Amino acid sequence: MVASNTIDRGRTLLREQPVLALAGVAGAVLVLDLLARLAGVEVPLVGDRTFGGSLGMGRFGGLLWNGIIVGLIFGLAGIGLSMTYSILNFANFSHGDLVTTGAFTGWGAALLVAGWGVADVGHLLLVRPGSGANPNEIGASIAQAPLSILIGAAVAAVATVVVAVAIDRAVYKPMRDRGGIALLIASIGVALALRYVIQFVYGSRNRGVTSTQDVNATVLGITIDLHEATLVLVAAGLMLGMHLMLQRTKLGKAMRAMADNKDLALVTGIPTERVVTATWVLGGALAGVAGYLYVLERGTIEFNLGWFLLLFIFAAVILGGIGSIYGAIAGGFVIGFVHEVSLIWVPSDFNAAAAFTIMILVLLYRPQGLFGGVTTA
Repeated sequence: MVASNTIDRGRTLLREQPVLALAGVAGAVLVLDLLARLAGVEVPLVGDRTFGGSLGMGRFGGLLWNGIIVGLIFGLAGIGLSMTYSILNFANFSHGDLVTTGAFTGWGAALLVAGWGVADVGHLLLVRPGSGANPNEIGASIAQAPLSILIGAAVAAVATVVVAVAIDRAVYKPMRDRGGIALLIASIGVALALRYVIQFVYGSRNRGVTSTQDVNATVLGITIDLHEATLVLVAAGLMLGMHLMLQRTKLGKAMRAMADNKDLALVTGIPTERVVTATWVLGGALAGVAGYLYVLERGTIEFNLGWFLLLFIFAAVILGGIGSIYGAIAGGFVIGFVHEVSLIWVPSDFNAAAAFTIMILVLLYRPQGLFGGVTTA
């Protein structure tokens, strides 16, 4: 009787929601395949194809650890993008280039402090635009120059805040009453302008910035270096700080009120313009630090790194519920885990497609996202 009811429900689901049914079957097959790989079981199929195989716990744990790292970057950068949407009601396409701004300004400061006396000031401030002292000679790493890394993170936050607030005053504020579409189009223009200013100042060459002389540790078979550990601690601390600010401070309550109803917030005496400024300050700071931490873990920097990250950041924000800060964090982790764990089955050229596929499937059946949008801002 139970089996018959299960079969009937399965047929109904397949008839009414075939995409969801097929996705469920595919997910079940992938879970079984993962369990078989972890158990070392391999079942021959057609030709040279097999089900299961060999996947060591060390490699699986490493993929999960990488998923945490990537998810923290997407979530941290996504908070600012989600705040901008919930309070200003437009999708800010220049957010990715604010991430790049933080990366270059922060690493210019970090290299200057770490490499003082080793190389020319211009070579260090412009983040090694040409030939000169190499990253190992400069020694910018947590193990060799921890103070320089901390100073670089602070400079990344401050510099990005200055740029974000200046852009708001010059471009977005005069257009604030023209609707979200006009602001969105303006943000695309700002993104292009900012990106090529960065390219003009810092150059278009991809270059290394961090020293390879770092300290590694093995935990439960997973190799973790100090840069990754620093990224996790700083990003998690900033997310916790945002949570406490939103829930326990007057500014946080004002921001949540504006996210719910801007007109009502204005009538009740909330200084809306100050809240808007605070939104750009907090969002810009988090975007800048996210870009800086991304380069810290990656070790290299280029002028369009924020543009490449922007699609993943948008995917995380949309998946979690655009306008929800907690949704941006949750969506970042989902996209990060899928992006990394999918490497078990697909080549690295296709793991981005796997992450976006998950976003599409979720939005097909829960358009408001995991956290339902601005109601949880």
